[in-house]
Amino acid sequence: MTLATFAVFVGLVIFAAISPGPAVIMSARTGLTEGMRTGFMLALGIGAGAVVWASAAMFGLNLVFAVAPALLWALKIGGAAYLLWMAWNLWRDASQPLATGDGRAVPRSALSAFRLGLLTQLANPKPAVMFSAIFLGTVPQGTPLWVYLSLLAVIFASETVWNSLVARIFSLDRTRARYISLKTVIDRSFGGLLALLGLKIAAT
Repeated sequence: MTLATFAVFVGLVIFAAISPGPAVIMSARTGLTEGMRTGFMLALGIGAGAVVWASAAMFGLNLVFAVAPALLWALKIGGAAYLLWMAWNLWRDASQPLATGDGRAVPRSALSAFRLGLLTQLANPKPAVMFSAIFLGTVPQGTPLWVYLSLLAVIFASETVWNSLVARIFSLDRTRARYISLKTVIDRSFGGLLALLGLKIAAT
């Protein structure tokens, strides 16, 4: 794998990380309501989920989907159902005041935040297809194992850094102060976006 090909791989991975999706939405809301620390743990879970999908892509999951399209359909329906469930919870609780008075919810545990990030990422099977295309287009056959492990590390770092940055931006005092006055509208907007993404995953 040449340096130029590696640079192309990194660029595609970064583009995949910053593309709007469920992970970015959850990073924004977690940073907004629970702060940067919880947002960082969520981002670690998102990065781990991306590594799971990328590893599956490396082992030919895209070929499995082609041979058994029902498997992809089942993953999409299951993921969409999970996102719709989260969207409903956000919509339902939008009018409820936060447990603290500083614009934050009571932060969940580090493990809970990591698990939420992991499940949010795994609820969207499209990264498996995207990573399959990236690997097929940039990684030659016969690439050593250590190179594959390095590429997985790049994927983990890209997803974690980007979503941590999103959480940081939304955890700022000015953003949080605005959130307090518009909590119902903002939470229902987040819920609506998650619902739309869930429906899109199921339909495409």
